[in-house]
Amino acid sequence: MGSVSNQEFPGVCKTEEDEGPSTEEDSQSFHGVGVCKWFNVRMGFGFLSMTKREGVPLDEPVDVFVHQECLPDPQPPREAMLPSHPTPNYSTNPCILQFRSKLHMEGFRSLKEGEAVEFTFKKSSKGLESQRVTGPDGIHCVGSERRPKGKKVQKRRLKGDRCYNCGGLDHHAKECKLPPQPKKCHFCQSIDHMVANCPIKAQQSSPGSQGKPSSLKGEEEEHSLSAPPPETSD
Repeated sequence: MGSVSNQEFPGVCKTEEDEGPSTEEDSQSFHGVGVCKWFNVRMGFGFLSMTKREGVPLDEPVDVFVHQECLPDPQPPREAMLPSHPTPNYSTNPCILQFRSKLHMEGFRSLKEGEAVEFTFKKSSKGLESQRVTGPDGIHCVGSERRPKGKKVQKRRLKGDRCYNCGGLDHHAKECKLPPQPKKCHFCQSIDHMVANCPIKAQQSSPGSQGKPSSLKGEEEEHSLSAPPPETSD
């Protein structure tokens, strides 16, 4: 069996030795101002276009990655502030921190393309990544009006669907709002017989009448009776 000392497990706090040495530049945060370049509401990420860094305007906008993922919140949990709960020691157990989204807003978290934002960011091996995003002067972000599309509801096929109580095509018998109706033939809707004894269905399903409407069959029978016999030559 292999060693598990270097494996990572969910919910387990990492020490500085596990994470490896970090440079001062990687841990340093910067302040930026700009707008949302684009944001994918379904995937929850996008890019900010930074126009100012530490209050200094930039010659050209710089892209900063943004994700709505949650980060540890340094504020203690609400129940920890109650008299009956002693204040937890975050220095000895940092894993009990609360979490908050990188986007400062209520409800569904997203960004609207072109909205003004302020943010803190850091440098990483992947580039510039935002840490906290707010609106101007720390207000809530506006957010996008778009929402992720859910699964499409498959519409009921009307073909073959019929209420056996009233004969309607837009619902089933269990959904019928009418009181129980007299039993009738489901084929021709007659109350004189059931579908098993329906003469119309039997007539249409006979081999000689397949594919011919009943009106045409009646005309053919009438024509055969009234037609004169063919003349014979002596």
